[in-house]
Amino acid sequence: MSWLKRMWQTFEQTVSPKHFYRISGAFIPWLAIISALLISLGTVWGLAFAPPDYYQGNSYRIIFIHVPSASLAMSAYFALAICGVISLVWKIKTAEMVARAIAGLGAVFCFLALVTGGVWGKPTWGTYWVWDARLTSMLILLFLYLGVIALYNAYESSATGAKAAAILSIVGVINLPIIKYSVVWWNTLHQGATFTLTAKPKMPAEMWMPLLVMMFGFYCLFALLTLLKTRNIILQRERRSQWVKELVQQHTEQKHGL
Repeated sequence: MSWLKRMWQTFEQTVSPKHFYRISGAFIPWLAIISALLISLGTVWGLAFAPPDYYQGNSYRIIFIHVPSASLAMSAYFALAICGVISLVWKIKTAEMVARAIAGLGAVFCFLALVTGGVWGKPTWGTYWVWDARLTSMLILLFLYLGVIALYNAYESSATGAKAAAILSIVGVINLPIIKYSVVWWNTLHQGATFTLTAKPKMPAEMWMPLLVMMFGFYCLFALLTLLKTRNIILQRERRSQWVKELVQQHTEQKHGL
């Protein structure tokens, strides 16, 4: 069992705020380049070269923003819940910091999914909003994100706020399968899933290929923003640590050319 203990100690050191900050820095330039290239390619491909839809015309092109945003909103909340479990069970500080970063970003992408869905819904359904099962469950997801963010800031003790936010994030996971299967369980206006693992895409390759590029681009962008925000949180939390003081001094000297 001693080797298991050593492995756990090594893992704890690797995910400590200090090591997370230094390791994550290597991924930031690559994520920035990849996300910029993929989103640029997907945008030009989807808006300029993908053919118009037979029924919806050019209005369907909003999917190149709506679908990645909606997918990210759900994936980010699942990641938020995982970080909540890790922070509650194993008391790993970095998991709580990552969760704080994800909560704000997830709320932004969820809001973007709702707004773009409304823009798409107007020419398709004749209205920006209906109390459809998919739309309503996505709105609940946004409220869950806002609730988690509020709990993080509702207590004087950051540890108490983090614990309450982690519990809400875990409980809120029950909404994710409702979102995903709402178009199957109920008679809704919202169309079914564009991509599934067991069936061919429900659109021609000229449409789903740029959409897939945008999906990858959005996920890379989300990873980039999460790392950047987490690193800022780490610096704020660990500002009294010696390694942060040394890092600040090093950057100051580089800035002044010393």
